[in-house]
Amino acid sequence: MNQYQTNDLLNSKQVSSLLGVSIQTLAIWRCNKRYNLKYIKVGRYVRYRYADVMEFVDSRTISL
Repeated sequence: MNQYQTNDLLNSKQVSSLLGVSIQTLAIWRCNKRYNLKYIKVGRYVRYRYADVMEFVDSRTISL
């Protein structure tokens, strides 16, 4: 069961857990613009909208 709502803002720890990558990997992706994973800057904090994370997952899904 999903614990997040569409517009919930998640921190890097929550997103890293959802995606199965480290917090440092998320930081590298942001810095290098490697993937189109949208994020929000609030001062020095980085937040991710849950809907954007799920959209990222869907865009990376390969169907056979």
